[in-house]
Amino acid sequence: MSTSTPQALQQRAAKERTGYRLKTAGLFLVFTVVFLGFWQLVTAGFDDGGLAPTPAASWDRLVEVLSTAFVHNPPNEVGIFFHLLASLQRVLLGFGLAVLIAIPLGVLLGTSRVINDSLDPFIQVLRPVSPLAWLPIGLAVLRDAEWTAVFVIFMASLWLILINTIDGVRRVNPLYLDLARTLEATWANRTLKVLLPAALPGVVTGLRTALSTAWLVIVAAEMIVGSRGMGTFVWTEWNAMNVNSIVVAILIIGVVGFALDRSIAQLHRLTPKA
Repeated sequence: MSTSTPQALQQRAAKERTGYRLKTAGLFLVFTVVFLGFWQLVTAGFDDGGLAPTPAASWDRLVEVLSTAFVHNPPNEVGIFFHLLASLQRVLLGFGLAVLIAIPLGVLLGTSRVINDSLDPFIQVLRPVSPLAWLPIGLAVLRDAEWTAVFVIFMASLWLILINTIDGVRRVNPLYLDLARTLEATWANRTLKVLLPAALPGVVTGLRTALSTAWLVIVAAEMIVGSRGMGTFVWTEWNAMNVNSIVVAILIIGVVGFALDRSIAQLHRLTPKA
């Protein structure tokens, strides 16, 4: 009976990966063609000035938007790049503040049943509240549209990160912590070198969900309080009845959201292997 050499196994694995990628790319192209065909079928006959955006008109608008992406003559001529940059700045700032508070608090609540049970009623009451419901509170207290948008993103991210961090900490095998105590590790070492790495899958799940939600919420918030941003762009184009521009904005928002999710997902590589 013949046995495969390590080199042969590596070649076979590489071949399987290549085949998988080709199949995935092929199916993606098929689904794209089907989607575009369905889109064209639904909007057929609306290319004479109607509101329904056609694929061809949306493509032309996409080329136009990208060709003027870096134009910056405020207040009326601002390229899509600067709208996107404004939204990203608000999201990353609000999300970052939520991370700084939610992860340490989640570790504390996940390791202390008494503190968790005492704060849980507050969490369960505030968690279901829509982030946009905090917008009037932010405007009343902060009296600044920019910081209000950041505050809304903070509230949209906080609970998702907190709940997933608590759950991740509670799922850590107690044997890991018992072993660390046996080795007389300090509380800081147990937390940083044992607890957090073991809880990382749950934490990363919370980060991904929170960032996706924050990116979703900022568009709605900017329609109300933003002087610049993707939400402001969408609302301005709707007021001008430029529906093709809205399709372009949806595409850009989706692509950027996908990139943000993938960037956070890379943290899974730090997860300890069993």
